[in-house]
Amino acid sequence: MVGNGKHRWKISFHRSNSKPMEPKQPVKEFLCPISGSLMYDPVVVSSGQTFERVSVQVCRDLGYSPKLEDGSRPDFTAVIQNIAIRSTILSWCESSGTEHPRAPDYSSVERIVRTEMAAEQEKRSQEIRVSERELLKGVADKPQVIFSHAATELGHRVNHFYSSSSEESVVIGASPATPLPLATRPLCYASSSSSSEIVESETQTQTINPSSSTPEEDQFLLKLKSPEVFEQEEAVVWLRKLTRTREDLRVSLCTPRLLSAVRYLILSKYATVQTNAIALLVNLSLEKLNKVQIVRLGFVPLLIDALRGGFADSQEHAAGALFSLALEDDNKMAIGVLGALAPLMHALRSESERTRHDSALALYHLTLIQSNRVKLVKLGAVPTLLAMAKSRNSASRVLLILCNLAVCAEGKSSMLDGNAVECLVGLLRTGDDGAVDSEAARENCVAALYALSQGSMRFRGLAKEARAAEVLREIEELGSERARPKAKRILQMMRGREEEEAAANEDWEGVLNSGVGAGRTRYRVGYGPNSTTF
Repeated sequence: MVGNGKHRWKISFHRSNSKPMEPKQPVKEFLCPISGSLMYDPVVVSSGQTFERVSVQVCRDLGYSPKLEDGSRPDFTAVIQNIAIRSTILSWCESSGTEHPRAPDYSSVERIVRTEMAAEQEKRSQEIRVSERELLKGVADKPQVIFSHAATELGHRVNHFYSSSSEESVVIGASPATPLPLATRPLCYASSSSSSEIVESETQTQTINPSSSTPEEDQFLLKLKSPEVFEQEEAVVWLRKLTRTREDLRVSLCTPRLLSAVRYLILSKYATVQTNAIALLVNLSLEKLNKVQIVRLGFVPLLIDALRGGFADSQEHAAGALFSLALEDDNKMAIGVLGALAPLMHALRSESERTRHDSALALYHLTLIQSNRVKLVKLGAVPTLLAMAKSRNSASRVLLILCNLAVCAEGKSSMLDGNAVECLVGLLRTGDDGAVDSEAARENCVAALYALSQGSMRFRGLAKEARAAEVLREIEELGSERARPKAKRILQMMRGREEEEAAANEDWEGVLNSGVGAGRTRYRVGYGPNSTTF
């Protein structure tokens, strides 16, 4: 009986301490949100979610960003291996007796993604907004808009492309602003690049049906994400043409969905695809409402890479896109922080006039804020810009940048150290071989000298050595309406300081003379025969 009791006690004790088996079903965090399978090689993407590496690669190749449960769409720009979650998955497999996950097959994941893309397209086709239909129908009632060449836009244009920051040059004090030959659209926008003209000519015969149904639109977007290069090319060229001539479609087409597809086309190794994708981005960026969105979706690093090492036509459009985005004040700091200043400086020496033009104006607008001025000075840009001004290589636009740099203390010091006063006076001196002949360049020279003269004790001495007074007097008499007031104020400042110094010298001499006489009197009193001082 005792033995049986012990036996029964052992059985009861064993049952009371037994642990339940772990469930065979893994937790949701172990499953790839795209394939739904246990992750073999989990990676963290830029937006913070974890996916199977193969799933990310498939979505990249198809230019697709799936919609997650929370309604967000992941950013697949960068991936980092998630070692922690991988170790956790393997530990769970060991403890639960589950077979370790195997590497998924690329083709099977691709089928899943394509099925999801088709379902999403079908769902969206049933939920099209009435406003979109009306917008597309309204396009037929509006004639095509013919734009003038950007370089000819000398005056202020009252439209939604114009940014307040581009209205005038550096305005110091109450001096009149220097008129700037500035465009509010990139030069690359004026005409199609040579590499895409053939492709555009083939598509010009296509009829653009503004009342086309949504499934056709969606199929068109699928072409952008197609693995077939020909379909990508056909779609991006058509969209480029549409956004170039139809202003009222730019906002409605600039959606995260379309921009996600364009993002991967900018990385294309095919010249026509890459060039037209960036040109499409330029067209979309012309609309003020789109500028901030494009920057926030991460296009600036892609444009910088294209400007550095893209195809020649792509570089032109990349410079144009950065210029267009820099017109928006909210973008200026972000573009500078993301590293656009150095490649834009390098692009000033490009063989392409369009690239030089748009890069210079991008730098001008970016240096309207203090942080970018300091960055550019620290990059050693001042000597390069002065050398370019001397060589009359894009002198007028280069001088605009120097005007902005002269406003900050770092830029002013660097320019004075680099003999900027002598350089600018030489550019203004009539009859010299290196003198600039355009009125805009002369006005910008005077504006730069005016900026350097403000609050600088060194300026007068350097201006005197460069014989600036005679040049400024000539401009005061014969210069343009905007240059004359600045030249007059510089001369007044120089004359005022001369008078102050002369008056100070007279006062000092009087003090010295007075002091010497008193000293001699004290000397005689102190050491004379009747002295009682000491």
